[in-house]
Amino acid sequence: MLTIHHLGISQSERIVWLCEELGLPYTLQHHTRDAVTMLSPPALKALHPLGAAPVIVDGDLVLAESGAIVDYILAKYGGGRLVLGPDHPDFAQYLYWLHFANGNLQPVLGRNMVLRRLNLAVDNPTLVTTRGRLDLVLNLVEARLGVADYLAGSVFTAADTMTVFSLTTMRTFFPFDLAPYPHIRAYLRRIGDRPAYRSAMRKGDPGMEPMLD
Repeated sequence: MLTIHHLGISQSERIVWLCEELGLPYTLQHHTRDAVTMLSPPALKALHPLGAAPVIVDGDLVLAESGAIVDYILAKYGGGRLVLGPDHPDFAQYLYWLHFANGNLQPVLGRNMVLRRLNLAVDNPTLVTTRGRLDLVLNLVEARLGVADYLAGSVFTAADTMTVFSLTTMRTFFPFDLAPYPHIRAYLRRIGDRPAYRSAMRKGDPGMEPMLD
């Protein structure tokens, strides 16, 4: 049985959600952030040198990085579910959005979060450029969801499980307004209607209301 090491209010919610969508049995090991630094506890570093979540243990395997974990679980236990194969017309879209989450969206949010904490002048060139990049990636997601119910197309896939954290829970650390993005908000309402998502959030972060609007 898989063990998921989950840090509260973190990207590791992706893995809990994925396993709920697939109906996979797993053991959930909770870890709590340091109350002062908000960083991971030493127990996570004992599992993996990066000391970050998610980490899974599957037999003798210890694996980190949410994208790698998603690929591993889908390949080993997914049975073809939540993926689109090369013969599917939306295969390229699936690949693009699966990797967009950690390739563009999450890094841009992280850079904006750091710059906001530096209290730079509003006309600081780096700040202006980084904010512009955030607008660009959010508008790209908005445009996609204006023509498709889910990121890969008409069906829910792992691309969605990779992306939703950045649009929801990440706003705990870097608040941003979704009012200008009606298609994203409608998409998040669809996500919130999924029993597996609700179950994953209850198990992973009990007491936290999912940030779906």
